[in-house]
Amino acid sequence: MLQDIVNELGRRLGFDVENGLYQGKKNSVGFDGIWHSPDGDLIVEVKTTDYVTISLDKLARYKDKLVESQRVPRSASTLIVVGREDTGALEAQVRGSRFAWDMRLISVERLIKLVQIKEKSDDPATLRQIRQLLQPFEYTKIDRIIDVIFTTASDVENREELTALVDITVDGYVQNRTDPELLNKKRQDAVESFASIKGKVLVKSSRTLFWSADKQLRVCCAVSKRYEGDYQPYWYAFLPKWDEFLSEGAESFLILACMDRAEAYAVPYAWLADNKQHLNVTDRGERSYWHIALTTLQDGDLAINVSRKGFKFPLKQLAFPLHS
Repeated sequence: MLQDIVNELGRRLGFDVENGLYQGKKNSVGFDGIWHSPDGDLIVEVKTTDYVTISLDKLARYKDKLVESQRVPRSASTLIVVGREDTGALEAQVRGSRFAWDMRLISVERLIKLVQIKEKSDDPATLRQIRQLLQPFEYTKIDRIIDVIFTTASDVENREELTALVDITVDGYVQNRTDPELLNKKRQDAVESFASIKGKVLVKSSRTLFWSADKQLRVCCAVSKRYEGDYQPYWYAFLPKWDEFLSEGAESFLILACMDRAEAYAVPYAWLADNKQHLNVTDRGERSYWHIALTTLQDGDLAINVSRKGFKFPLKQLAFPLHS
């Protein structure tokens, strides 16, 4: 079971994972998992404890056989994942061996923290850095480095959420900040409600991005508080990296959630692809985004204000109720 959990964590980190064998099999390589990525391949070995000495030579032979069968490149490294946090004996064993520059060690707890970091960020560079942390470098055990990143990423997440709200103005008036925890709760409610309608389980890819296990159904969920007036009561920034994520799915949606409404709106990506050039744009280099402003129609329903084309796209037919 631990092996399955560890391999699932690898998938959450964006690796293409090949599950290993539950137990040894004659003439088969006894790896626990192979994790493929553009940043380098990992041969994963899962241990529940470090009380028993691991044969590093045996792990090295696993790699040699996988290289010979062209399942991994010679540059692949070995990642030992241990269920226990106290891994001092195993650290010393790796550090004092000839494999010190080819093998790395991490506890399951810190691997979970890496997944949490990845899910809190929308920046593809963060994912690359996380995967590179698992590759061999100066340190044998990387738990302490991950602890620092985890704390920093949590702080950055809160600042980014607040900054996004401060940048949004209505008639020059900056709205009060909304608690990021409330924003995230509304986002989760919207995604879970939509997933239930679709009959799918949606896994968090980042703070705002979600996908199905086969990565074909994709969702980006943006949340807005209510601003003063009916002309533009809700406003969202649609980022280029969100656009790229949705464009790669077979069925993709931008979910627009409103803090004070018991429904959300699932806008098909196909509509966005056809109309984003008609939306207002802020171009700030890495902080560029399209403006998605909702306006109120005469009947009280909401619509996307496609300002550059001079029409309003009603959202009533795209509404779905939130479970909570």
